[in-house]
Amino acid sequence: MNPWIEAARLRTLPVSIAGVIAAMGVAKWEHRFTLLPAIICLVFAVLAQVTSNFANEYYDFKRGSDKKGRVGPRRGVTEGDITPRALRNVTFATLALACAVGCCLIPFGGWWLVPVGIAIAVFALAYSAGPYPLSYHGLGDVAVLVFFGLVPVNFTYYVQAGAWSPFALLVSVAIGLMGVNVLLVNNYRDMEDDKEANKRTTVVIFGRKVAGSAYLISGYFAVFFLSPIWLVLPVWAFAIPLLYLVMHTITWKRLITRQGAALNPLLGATGRNMLIFAVLLAVAMIWNPR
Repeated sequence: MNPWIEAARLRTLPVSIAGVIAAMGVAKWEHRFTLLPAIICLVFAVLAQVTSNFANEYYDFKRGSDKKGRVGPRRGVTEGDITPRALRNVTFATLALACAVGCCLIPFGGWWLVPVGIAIAVFALAYSAGPYPLSYHGLGDVAVLVFFGLVPVNFTYYVQAGAWSPFALLVSVAIGLMGVNVLLVNNYRDMEDDKEANKRTTVVIFGRKVAGSAYLISGYFAVFFLSPIWLVLPVWAFAIPLLYLVMHTITWKRLITRQGAALNPLLGATGRNMLIFAVLLAVAMIWNPR
């Protein structure tokens, strides 16, 4: 099972979980929380991300982007632990399961959610596949901001409340920026391999120095972007952004002073920081409803 667990990239799952948890917190804060659609969103988000991770490994292998002995975590299909056919089949099976779960949200949000689900399904594959894979053309960061920030937070809120919220929008941007940082760590580590494979990530385009600065700024901007929320929460809630910024700054310092395989733990650390922030924000909102 280890190669499949690696392919699912469990350390990155906080990226999808954090957005749903944050949206649940906003809904509870505004007295619009509904448990069942929130849980369905959580399951859907995890399945969609696992699908994207499987697809990324499969299509990077097909394009020759991954090679044996890579700096990053072991790739089962590249090393021969998983057959390409098995990974392809499991990718589409997971996608089908995600779509089935997503359809369970129609009674809560209406049939117009179907195009949204289709867009998410297409993104899960288009990130690495198709005639214009987003991750190969410097668009991966934008895609993560949209599909791991704006989409999960706002739509998780919507299927609970039946309406939109300006506060959910603010949170979605913050969560999206934190999610982009997870991708930045991955691409920061893989810059040489990506350059050799003609995979033009933003790190390849702008270099590690700019990427390191972007990582730091994204975390700080995410926190300050939520200023309207901090101002209406109790004073003790200011400990949440302060704690996050301390963890974020420590992780950034390690990012710019490490190389190669030593960067691998920072992928999980960035996701951990993001998840802790989302959970604490949700807790603060639940304890102090508007």
